[in-house]
Amino acid sequence: MTLPALTFSDDQAEAYDRVTTLLREAGVDLTDGLVLPAKEGSSRLMALVGKAGSGKTLLLAELYKALEQAGVDVVSGDYESRKRRDKRTLAILAPTNKAASVLRMRGVPATTIHRILYSPVYDPEYEKIAEWLLGNGERPETEALSEEALDRAFASYQGHKSVPAALAAAGLRGSDFITGWKRREEPLDIGFVDEASMLDERQFEDLQEIFPNLLLFGDPAQLAPVNSPGGMVFDSLKPAQKMELHRIHRQDADNPILDLAHALADPQLEFSDFERMVEEKSRQDDRVVWGQRVEVDLMARSPVLVWRNATRIRLIHAFRKVHDAPETELLPGEPLICDGLELPLKHRKKRLDLEARGLIKGAQVVYLGPGRNPGFSKLHVMGAEDPQVSAASIVKIEKPDEEEPFIPYAARMGATFLHGAAVTIHKAQGSQWDTVQVFAPDLFVAARMGRVEAGQPLWKRLAYVAITRAQERLIWVVRNRLSKPTGPLVVDDLKRVAPAPLQLQAEEFE
Repeated sequence: MTLPALTFSDDQAEAYDRVTTLLREAGVDLTDGLVLPAKEGSSRLMALVGKAGSGKTLLLAELYKALEQAGVDVVSGDYESRKRRDKRTLAILAPTNKAASVLRMRGVPATTIHRILYSPVYDPEYEKIAEWLLGNGERPETEALSEEALDRAFASYQGHKSVPAALAAAGLRGSDFITGWKRREEPLDIGFVDEASMLDERQFEDLQEIFPNLLLFGDPAQLAPVNSPGGMVFDSLKPAQKMELHRIHRQDADNPILDLAHALADPQLEFSDFERMVEEKSRQDDRVVWGQRVEVDLMARSPVLVWRNATRIRLIHAFRKVHDAPETELLPGEPLICDGLELPLKHRKKRLDLEARGLIKGAQVVYLGPGRNPGFSKLHVMGAEDPQVSAASIVKIEKPDEEEPFIPYAARMGATFLHGAAVTIHKAQGSQWDTVQVFAPDLFVAARMGRVEAGQPLWKRLAYVAITRAQERLIWVVRNRLSKPTGPLVVDDLKRVAPAPLQLQAEEFE
């Protein structure tokens, strides 16, 4: 069959062929560009797995391009046209905002699983504008927006293909045009899921209900979800439903970080051997650094990755101490991690609003300052398409040797946060940063304890996940020391946009 213009490795070409065969059975022929109506009652499931650098993301991107060229519509989760329901559709998903943003930076229109499970309900007046932006109607005559604002919305949509972003360019907030959220009732069509190693059984079941044609992309060497003792969801698939990519794509072949990651597959490799390998790489290539201390300046945007919770808390305490952060308040620029939502059932719409804006468990956030109402915070959600929000917040600062966290800043209920200067390697899955600091003394403890997970020494799985979070540079920190900051915390590196309130008013929580 005809492959994309780039040169695939042998196993990538085989995987591409197997996926196109699956899609042809579903009525989408990528060879001839033929798209037939979906068949009722049939389902197809396949997993493409491989370690870092094996070309999974490249393959996903090329399959997306081929499907789009064939005329398959991409469902983004921000708006779904009623007129699309008789067309073939594709949704590209990731478990977290950060993982979805990694794909978006590579030109793949990914969204989160949550945004597909729950779809927005648009005000009818703005629904007309959305249909026009999608090319499904004439330019509307509306009192909702001026002609000039409509022009701005149209120009924005041509560049970003996002209805909410287009309406924001016209001067609107999400609460102006979205009246609520509802659980998806009708199935979609084709689903691609990246970082599938992070899926738990409940998410997997939800996805199988929504997508009759489901393709998983995952890394079998990562850590299984904490709440999935049985392993990763693709482990239970039949051999005919799985294909593993083995060869590192040639453009990644000289990457020292990936060299280290793949060296961990050697069953004879001991921790001391691996550290010598890291030290040797650091002498040969400046993309690997043998660190004598934790670089505090990096912690504000790229957390230190640790294994033990106690280590995480100590590093956070040290980070705040060197920045002279007062116990009673947060400094603008401090990193946070969303730890969930504390909202009762009667505030279900508020919960969906928060989650839709990216405040889901595990989301990385930067504190910008207090909001207008007591207990509210202005926040920048890393990786979200519309990153700056204002929301009722409960911030918990954990302290060494103390069971209960200190709460310097809190609403009665809302989004809860832990400090994000350091995170566990488990929570870092699905995320990537340009530079990553790995706290090696923690991995040494895991190696010394001799713990095993899924037949593999735990320290190797931890090391593999940790170092493959680094896109450009890896710092292997070998001593329990912290550098001094070169300056105060800042927020100038974050795009300055007026935060859109989520209408979580304090009086509603009485």
